[in-house]
Amino acid sequence: MHRRKLAVIGAIGAAAVLTLGACSTNADTGSSNTPAPTSAADTGMSSADTGMSSADTGMSSADSGMSSADSGMSSADSGMSSADSGMSSADSGMSSADSGMSSADTAAPSGSESGAAGGPMTKVDIPKKDKYVIGYSQSNNAEPYRAQLNTQLTYYVKQHPNMELLPIADAAQDSSKQVSQVQQFIQQKVDVLIVSPNEADPLTPPVEQACQAGIKVIILDRTVNTDCIAAFIGGDNVAIGKAAGELAVKLLPDGGNVGELQGILSNQPQIDRDKGFRDAIASNPKIKIVQHQEAKWLKEDGTKVTQQWLQGGDKIDLIYAHNDPMALGANLAAAGQGKDKDIKFIGIDGLAIPDGGIRAVQQGQLSGTFIYPTGAKEAVDTIVKMIGGEEFSSKQVLPTTPVTPENAEELYKQYDFSNK
Repeated sequence: MHRRKLAVIGAIGAAAVLTLGACSTNADTGSSNTPAPTSAADTGMSSADTGMSSADTGMSSADSGMSSADSGMSSADSGMSSADSGMSSADSGMSSADSGMSSADTAAPSGSESGAAGGPMTKVDIPKKDKYVIGYSQSNNAEPYRAQLNTQLTYYVKQHPNMELLPIADAAQDSSKQVSQVQQFIQQKVDVLIVSPNEADPLTPPVEQACQAGIKVIILDRTVNTDCIAAFIGGDNVAIGKAAGELAVKLLPDGGNVGELQGILSNQPQIDRDKGFRDAIASNPKIKIVQHQEAKWLKEDGTKVTQQWLQGGDKIDLIYAHNDPMALGANLAAAGQGKDKDIKFIGIDGLAIPDGGIRAVQQGQLSGTFIYPTGAKEAVDTIVKMIGGEEFSSKQVLPTTPVTPENAEELYKQYDFSNK
């Protein structure tokens, strides 16, 4: 019996090591969302694989006295993130430049059909009916990116006669208003609820209420603090921020001063885009962020903040904005003081609209931007699979594409939605 106990403990230890090896967090890959847990199936090691069932060992978990909690070997308890193991991309000696891939390239996962987008494949049960009602709570219609998302979502839903999209609820950057709107959709008993949260913490309780009511919830772009949702769809904001930082390093080879226009400070995309950018520019110690301030994702705020910086006498060589409207607002402020030719501007969103980022790169207002997909098509595709009882990825990390003066014209044609 003593040998059998030792064998079981050895098997548990082996499984724990495999679990740790398999359990790379999204923080390591540049995404802030909670990773899917690793099951025995993921580790490739079932009790059959070990050759030892509880019957063979003569010991149940109760007999052994060792649950995963007792063994102290959960991924959290082990205290081993990739950072602790000392194996970040920098530590391994292989930067994205060494591998021949930029952060923008690595932000593009392959084949969400197979779950390679970051989450396990799953399916949900939705009662069969002639018409499925969809509610969408948008964080702020005033942002061009979100207005485009609304347009695309409306278009894709209309391609399916068995779907009905209720009027899109605009929270106008007011979390309390958005909470009420989500609760109203719950009262309307929608079949599917899509939410682009203004902020994670206030929106978590109403999202959980929707889950408890049996409503299937899809979260777009910004996360909430619950795993009850059916799917998360969004970009890898750390990777996008890193790609923007790599562009800044290329634009400022001899170093320089950077001003950073941030989105709403409590928004996860803002946090991630800031982190990725700072990680990237650390490769050139001569690049310094001399100013950084919240501009709330808005062009008007980007203009106002940049005017204050320039009027204060700050020497700024490059402005990195967390979205294109803020970057264009900064360009406008600099132009008003005759300094737009002296400063380089980087944005994110890359919308193919007349006043969007792709056109701004074409016209020389921005040095570069990065296409941040809306996720509208992916959301509707996911609903189609829900209705059909098919599997879908519970976490879909969408790819980004860098926009340069060389490819801007081609990308505008590719992403132009005006003819649909």
